[in-house]
Amino acid sequence: MYRPDIQTVYVPMFASESFRRGLGERLTEAVVREIESTTPYKVVSPEMADSTLRGELVADQKVVIAENGLDEARVIQETLTVVYSWTDSRGQALRDPLSLDLAPALSAETINTSSKFVPEAGQTMSIAQEEAIRDLAVQIVRNMQAPW
Repeated sequence: MYRPDIQTVYVPMFASESFRRGLGERLTEAVVREIESTTPYKVVSPEMADSTLRGELVADQKVVIAENGLDEARVIQETLTVVYSWTDSRGQALRDPLSLDLAPALSAETINTSSKFVPEAGQTMSIAQEEAIRDLAVQIVRNMQAPW
């Protein structure tokens, strides 16, 4: 399921365009954890790596989905969008983009995920962000599998 010519991956800190602090760091940690736990790849320093997985959190949106009679938010949706690329040590793309929205010449993949939370039920923005980050990490690492 995974490329036999790749054994190690360097994952630099994901950049973040969000004003919410720490999202890039949390996403990087989740991706590294997912790579280490579900793939045969080992995350190493840049000098030792035969591939690099770079990413950037390009959008962080919070949208009210439902309100009560007093216009207070009852259900809120948190959406995170990430652009990432996986290249070998020569800078060649290891995985072609899967998204049909992207031009074929691009070597980056764009994914997004949403998580809903209900403040009245005690759920918080942090919980929704953590769920979305976990989902993004799983999607990114799944796309590291060799195509069928």
